[in-house]
Amino acid sequence: MTSDLTPTRKYAIISPVRDEEAHLRLTAQSVVAQTIRPAEWVIVNDGSTDRTREIIEEYSRQYPWIRAVHRVNRGFRKSGSGVMEAFKDGYRVLGCRDWEFIVKLDGDLSFGPDYFAKCFEYFDREPRLGIGGGVIYNLMPDGSQKFEHGGPTFHVRGATKIYRRGCWVEIGGLWPDTGWDTLDEVKANMRGWLTRNFADLTLLQHRATGAADGQWRNLVKNGEANYISGYHPLFMLAKCVSRLRRRPYILGSIALAYGFITGYLRRTRQVDDPEMIRYLRGQQLRKLAGLETIWK
Repeated sequence: MTSDLTPTRKYAIISPVRDEEAHLRLTAQSVVAQTIRPAEWVIVNDGSTDRTREIIEEYSRQYPWIRAVHRVNRGFRKSGSGVMEAFKDGYRVLGCRDWEFIVKLDGDLSFGPDYFAKCFEYFDREPRLGIGGGVIYNLMPDGSQKFEHGGPTFHVRGATKIYRRGCWVEIGGLWPDTGWDTLDEVKANMRGWLTRNFADLTLLQHRATGAADGQWRNLVKNGEANYISGYHPLFMLAKCVSRLRRRPYILGSIALAYGFITGYLRRTRQVDDPEMIRYLRGQQLRKLAGLETIWK
């Protein structure tokens, strides 16, 4: 077993959190127990109104490699751009500047003590692997675990993303708004990097994805993110049709379409990268045509 006092890989974690009193200790205990500990973990309290601040301070006092950042409460939860604002605040104060990998990690996850060690084994085997991470299961009220549908294999859930430094530099960091957790992968693939989830490495999420916003709003937000990312309308139509096979069967597709169309009606700002949008749409049209594409 690798000693946690002499890590073989230098990585830093940034965790934007808001009102995670019920779950943050589980994440902290998971990180502290890693066989390869991070060089630094910045936990950004995004204006929590519960005891999240106190929990962060408790762990930062106990472990010198954990740093606390506290943001002023804006008065409401701001998914997408709010998460990125908090992440960037954490990135700005990061003391470890020679990291090999940087991790965006949510504060409602628990995972095994060898999670990061096993992730790095994947990166060691694949030098062009730029973004990776495990797959997420939701903890259900009855105590069972339910797989959280994560999309294509090139997609790594935004709750747990590991970026290789070279890839991070080439993609220019993260888009500061909704859709950031797809745009990073598309741009990485466009630059010749590989991105994928690790199906045999699992994390348990103690609050279902989008639970804070509600299912309808979360699906609408997904549609908005697809618009911001520059999805081709034909591919979006196919996505809405395919979504009919999953619960909520009809409402889910309506919510996705509503979010996407609303982007056009409101003239929502799209990602300012025409080259990447052309690449994305080209990949989507290839998928619709049954050709080789990043969508597996």
